[in-house]
Order: sequence, then structure tokens, then C-alpha cells
Amino acid sequence: MAVWTLGLNHTTAPLDLRGRFAFAIDQIQPTLDSLRKALADPGPRAPEAAILSTCNRTEIYGVGDAQSIDHTIEWLARSGGVPSSLLRSHAYTLQGGQAARHAFRVASGLDSMVLGEPQILGQMKDAVRVADEAGALGATLNQLFQRSFAVAKEVRSSTDIGTHSVSMAAAAVRLAGQLFEDLGEVRVLFVGAGEMIELAATHFAAKSPRSLAIANRTLERGERLAARFGGEVMRLADLPLRLHEFDIVVSCTASTLPIIGLGAVERALKARRHRPMFMVDLAVPRDIEPEVKDLEDVYLYTVDDLASVVQTGQAQRQAAVAQAEVIIDAGVQSFLHWMDQRHTVPLIQELNAQADEWRAAEMARARKMLARGDDIEAVLDALSRGLTQKMLHGAMAELHAGDARSREQTAQTLQKLFLRKKH
Repeated sequence: MAVWTLGLNHTTAPLDLRGRFAFAIDQIQPTLDSLRKALADPGPRAPEAAILSTCNRTEIYGVGDAQSIDHTIEWLARSGGVPSSLLRSHAYTLQGGQAARHAFRVASGLDSMVLGEPQILGQMKDAVRVADEAGALGATLNQLFQRSFAVAKEVRSSTDIGTHSVSMAAAAVRLAGQLFEDLGEVRVLFVGAGEMIELAATHFAAKSPRSLAIANRTLERGERLAARFGGEVMRLADLPLRLHEFDIVVSCTASTLPIIGLGAVERALKARRHRPMFMVDLAVPRDIEPEVKDLEDVYLYTVDDLASVVQTGQAQRQAAVAQAEVIIDAGVQSFLHWMDQRHTVPLIQELNAQADEWRAAEMARARKMLARGDDIEAVLDALSRGLTQKMLHGAMAELHAGDARSREQTAQTLQKLFLRKKH
């Protein structure tokens, strides 16, 4: 049984396809339950599994064989409503050391659109927590992820991988600054109140815009975020009526369908007398209908559109990447060694139990001999002989069993175990 990974990300799949397989954090537990039922044979306990879902990737980690991966592809294709052939053409599958290396690189920010970005580590920790709460995290995956976190921490503390990191939020501010002469004169609307919006609001608030507003489905969470930045809060239902008031719109919700449609933006532009609007859709699936991008006075950017912006500073980080890969290599080798050792653990436990049983039997016999007054030297001699005879009995029996070839192999093994020559 090996660790495996099935996934699709910003380098292998377009945004709209990724959107079909995006799972909000509260969807992951029931999704894991469904997956594990699909993978389990009648009788055995459901297999280990974890799901990592972000703007840029959806990945499933599991423990099993190639058949488990094939079944997972079929299950995932059904859940996303696409042919399995389409999913296969955009997905990647990794096993064993390659799967471990991938997990370590993801946790360290080496596989992100923004090289070295720190958010992915928190997202991976959330995925592990949910898998653990769902009872889907066994010893193997738990070990893989805990080692991933340790490697990521070492990469972060020992290299400059994140020194020049440009986040999506910072990239959005940079692009907005190219459209508007003075960001201190613009009105900014944030749709949603999650981690990504909080990050974006922090970056835009640093530019002291004229006004800042939060539109969210639940007012309470929106109010908390708005209070941090001295902004106002509005209901999501009021968005179409007030959209024209804002020069910049940044949206990132967990909605499965677009919440800002083409018609709403067209009406907003008409009310603005076609003054330009800068819109950033950080959601997967999309929050803003893709047709909005075709409007003349709208500058719409998605997470994939921001890719070229966040590549700034890549060259300066290549030396840090090389250092990080060395750390990751060591982590992978350590994990594979742990996996190899796991196969021998049951045998080691059985050997120890058998040795304890022999020892207990010989000690009991020695105590009886001492109780009836036998000489101490005779007792010690009987104890040592009893132990050695029990230890060698199986080996001697094997030497006399089987054909000549098997006896020769047994003899060679016993020589290695018991007749090691001192140098």
C-alpha cells in the first residue's frame, strides 16, 4: 500500500474546470465520506483520504494502490459532472515518493502560483484538521502531513523563498494603481468576508481609499471585517442596486454560481456614465460572469489573469528554490524510510512478544529450581541453555526441512544472523 495523490491545479486545468471540483471547507467532510464509501470494499474499514481545495488546486491524498486512484478519478468525474476522460487529461496522479515530494512542495509554497506564498500551508492544515475530524486520517497520511508541515517550516526559516513573494491581493492593488492615478480617490467594494477578502482589504486599506465597503451574505461577519478598516457593511441582496457606486470590486465567496451578472454590471456602467470599473474575481468557481470581461469600460481579472503579475521576482528566488529542494529531498527520504520500516513493525512486535514469553517461562523454571534448593550455578546454566535452545529450535528445524536449495538459503540467512564475524 502506497501514498498517492490525484489533483488538478492552475498549471494543468483551466479556471472553469477547476471550479467544478472546488469544495468549500464545510463541504469537505461529507465529500470525504462519499469518497471513502466509494473506495471501500465490503467489510474492511474505509481507507484513509484527505482533500485539499483552494483557488488554484483540488487534490485528493490517499493510501492504496493504482486501482484506488482509478476509482477516485471515476468518482471525482461524477461529482463534477464531467467525463472521466476529460478529468484524466487535466489531472495528475502521483504515488509513493513522488506523492510525498509533491505534498512537501505544496506545503512549502513551491507549487503555488505565487512562489513561496504562505497561505497554502494554513489551507493544508485546515484540510488535515477536517480529515481528522471526519475520521479519514490514518497513521500514514497523518505522518505524511506532519512531515510536510515540518519541512515547510524548515524551508521558510532556512531559505529566502518567501522574501519576494507577491500575493494575489498585492497584485490586484498593483494593477488597480495602473488604472487609477490616485487610489486615495477610489471607492472599493469587497464581496465576501473570508480569508482572501480579508487579505485583499488589508492591502487596499493601506492605500487609504476614499471609502471601503463589505458586502456579505451574513451581516455579522461583514460588520467585523468592516469595523477593522473603518468601512461600511451592506447586504449581498443590495449589491445590484449599489454596484455603480464603486470604482473597484473585489469578490471571493464560496458561491457555486456567479453572484455578479452581466446585466448588473451593464446597468452599473450606465449609471456611472461609463467611467471605468476595475473588478477582481478571486473565487473558484467564478463570482463574476466571464462575459463581463468583454464590456468596454470594465477591467476584469481572475486568479489566472493575475499569474503574470505575481511572477515578478521569480528570478531572485531561484537560488532559494534550489535550497528548498534539498530540504525536501531529505524529507522525502526520511518519510520513505519510515514507510519501509512500517512493514517490519508487526514482525518486530511478534519477535519481542515471543522472546518475552520464552524469558518468562525460563525465569519461572529457574525460580522453582531455586525454591527447591538447587545450586545457583546449575540454575543459571539451565536458564541460559533453556533460552538458547528455544531461540535456536526454529532455525535448526528449518535447516532440516525442505529441498537442498531452500536448506542452502536458510543456511546463508542463519550465518548472517548468528555467525557474524568480528573484524
